[in-house]
This record gives sequence, C-alpha cells and structure tokens, in this order.
Amino acid sequence: MKRNPMFFAVAVALGLAVAGPSFAATKQKTDVKALQALIEKQQAQLDEQQKELAQMREALQQIQGNQQAQQQQIEKVASTPPPPPPAPSAFSSAPGVSVALHGFVSATAFSQDKSFTFGNGQNAEFPVPGSHGNTSGFDVRNTRFWLDFKGAKFNENWSGGGRIEMDFFGGFNGTGAYSLSQPTPRLRQAYMDLANASSGTTIRVGQQWDLLFPLDNVPASITHIAFPLGYGTGMIGWRFPGVVMMQDLNHGSDGPKWRLDLGAFEGSWNGPGDNVNYLTGGNAGFRPQLQARLHVQDKDWLAYFVAHYSQIDLRGVDGTAATPIATKIDSQGFEVGGNWHPGNWMFKGNVYTGKGMGQVFGGLVQFGDIKENGGFLQAGYKFTPNWSANAFYGYSKPKRSDVVAWLGHGSVGRLENRQSALNLIYTSGAYELGLEYMYSELDSTSAADPTATTTTKANQVSLSAKYNF
Repeated sequence: MKRNPMFFAVAVALGLAVAGPSFAATKQKTDVKALQALIEKQQAQLDEQQKELAQMREALQQIQGNQQAQQQQIEKVASTPPPPPPAPSAFSSAPGVSVALHGFVSATAFSQDKSFTFGNGQNAEFPVPGSHGNTSGFDVRNTRFWLDFKGAKFNENWSGGGRIEMDFFGGFNGTGAYSLSQPTPRLRQAYMDLANASSGTTIRVGQQWDLLFPLDNVPASITHIAFPLGYGTGMIGWRFPGVVMMQDLNHGSDGPKWRLDLGAFEGSWNGPGDNVNYLTGGNAGFRPQLQARLHVQDKDWLAYFVAHYSQIDLRGVDGTAATPIATKIDSQGFEVGGNWHPGNWMFKGNVYTGKGMGQVFGGLVQFGDIKENGGFLQAGYKFTPNWSANAFYGYSKPKRSDVVAWLGHGSVGRLENRQSALNLIYTSGAYELGLEYMYSELDSTSAADPTATTTTKANQVSLSAKYNF
C-alpha cells in the first residue's frame, strides 16, 4: 500500500515529461496561424485604404480640372463683348411670337416724253396710244413696309407665321392741287402660314402672289419695283386672296431642291357687274383660278414651270348680262422661266403662252378670249461688289384678230409691246442707287379703223435711290 502512491506519482511525472513537448508544439502552431490571419486582415485593410486613397486622388484631380475649365470659361465670357441688343425692327406680340418690321424707302426722279399706262413715274409700263408731251416728276410710291410674324404654334407638328405688306400705289388723296404729294397706302399681301418642318409642307392662306408671278425671278431695277420691268410685257401674274400648298419633293436630301406648289385663288374679271363687290364674271358660280407650279433650285440657278386654268361666266353673277361674242371664256396659260448666276454674271428669263388671261396681267391687260405669247430676258454683270449693270428686253403679242374682235369695235386695242431697258446700279450696305433708261414701243389699233395699226414710242430716264431696312 505504501508503494502504490509513490508508484502513481512517479507514473504521473513520467507521463508529463513525455507529453509536454507535444502540447507546446501544438500551441505554437495555433499562435502562428492566428498571427498570419491577423497580418492578412491588416494587409486587406491596408489595400482597401490604398484603393480609397487612389479614388480620392482621382476625384480631387477631376474637381481641379472642372474648376480650371470653369475659370477658363469665366475668363472667356469676361473677355467677350456683350451681344448687340435686338434690332429695333424686331419685337414680340405674344409669348414665343416674334414680329419683324422690314421694308424700304424709295425715291425716283424721272423724265419722259409720253404718258404711260397705269401711271407715270415708278409704275410706267407701256405708252398710252396717241399721248403727247414731255413730263417730269419725283415719285416715292414704291416705298413699302411689311410685318413678318414667326414662332406661333398650331399644334405639336405645325408652326405658324404670316405677313402683312403695304405700299403707296393706292392712288392719291383726292384730286386737288396738293393730292399728288399725298399718295394713299394699299394692301399688297396679307397671309398666314402653317408649316411642318419634318415633312417640308407649307400651307399659305390669304392674299398673296399667284403662282404665275415669278417672285424670285423679277428683273433687277431700282426704279420699277412694284410695277417691274416687263410687267404685262413678258411677265404676268397678280395678287389674289386664296390658298397655296407648297410641298418639298426631296425634303432633306442633297442636291437641287424640288418643290410642287398647288394654288386656288379668287375668280376675277373686268366685269360685268361690280368689280369691287365680288360680282364679276370671274366670281360667278364659284369658279376659282387653279394653278400648279413645279419649282427646282440649286446654288446658282433655279427654274419653274406653271400651269393656269379658270373659267369666266360673262353673264355675270346674276346671269343677266348680254354676251354678244361668247357666254364663257376658258382662261388657260403655261409659263416656263428661270435664272442663272455664273460668277459675276446674272441671267433671267421667262416665256409664256395662253388665252383669256387679262385678270393676271396678260393680253397687254385686255379682257377677252385673246390668245397671246410673251416673254422677257435680262442679262447683268457685277463689275465690283458695288457696281452692276443690266440689259432688259421684253415683249407681249396678243393675237390681232382676237384683239379686234373683243376690243377693236370702238376701242383702241393693244396689239404688241416691246420694252427694253438699261440700268446701272450702285449698292452699298442698305443703300442702292440706280440710273435707268427705258424704251417702250406699242402697236395698237385705231378706234376709227380697227384694221389700221398705230405705233407709239415712249422714253423714260430715271434716277432712283433706295434704302432697305
């Protein structure tokens, strides 16, 4: 019994001596793993901090770049002069709608040796048969102004605009001694536009030039503006209330721009009935003037073709007027024209044929079933940016037998007119000065003898000034 405790103690001591090194080794391995895990965790935290530091550095560089760009923009704006104030001719009539006042002041000193149809001075066209006597004067009736409206919205796809235009060829204020210096305004155009920019469609409603009048092919002149050179003598057309649809045929494409215009205008004729109350043969039975125009234009040239038709009931609106020759007239016309600007040269031309076109300034402005042909040509050259010269020739030749039938019985009928003109134009900024010589030679019948021919020759010299605004 005494030996057993001692034996137990010795056994325990020997066991501890044998197991001690193994236990210590296990504990050391555990401590190493824990230390490695701690190092890896700290390395991961350090990597994350470095990543965040790099991101902060990039953000700081971007902020510095933005600040530099803003500073440069501020310096640029500060060094740029302020924009000029809006032109005094532009103002607004409603939110989003701009109104622009444009026009020109025109003045002409003239001298001529015959009286002219439509008037003397700026609206002279062809001579009055049998007239005599020299005259001179100072004419300002070409003076014109208009208001252009833009920016109105019709709906999501259509926008609007319009124009009101006036000049001073409405006659004179009375017939007294001082009426000549008091010309009366007249309404030229008053229309509204509806335009669709995505489809290239424009609809124009109101008083406007018909499609026969070559608005973008008018002969150059500083004297003859409202009544251009060749008007009624090679160039026809007039202003009527109506509606026109203009459609781009190759909208958005490159190259020449093609456009088709279709128009319907108020019927018109010189009687019978009341010419100022819609009671003429052209207004009878609601027969509008129908016209179509194909227009093509490129950088330095344009061309067009126009067709016209209307029917006139010569019995009048009430159907009771006497019609000794015919009860109805079919007004028909075809026109081709264009211009070309190669370098410093300018060429403009127009030819037409038709019948019954007195209402559109045809037939030498004579009303009847009168067949006719006409045309004009103008050639010009620009010597310098300021100086240019132009030579013009136009003619109109109604059929003689038609003129005699419709106008030769007791009236003087105009048979043919030849008009030529030379002008020299100086342009500087908004100003234009023009010296022009015009010659017109008219053949007409005689009231006493419709088979005889009388020739009247007329000359006009003019000096004109024009200021555009």
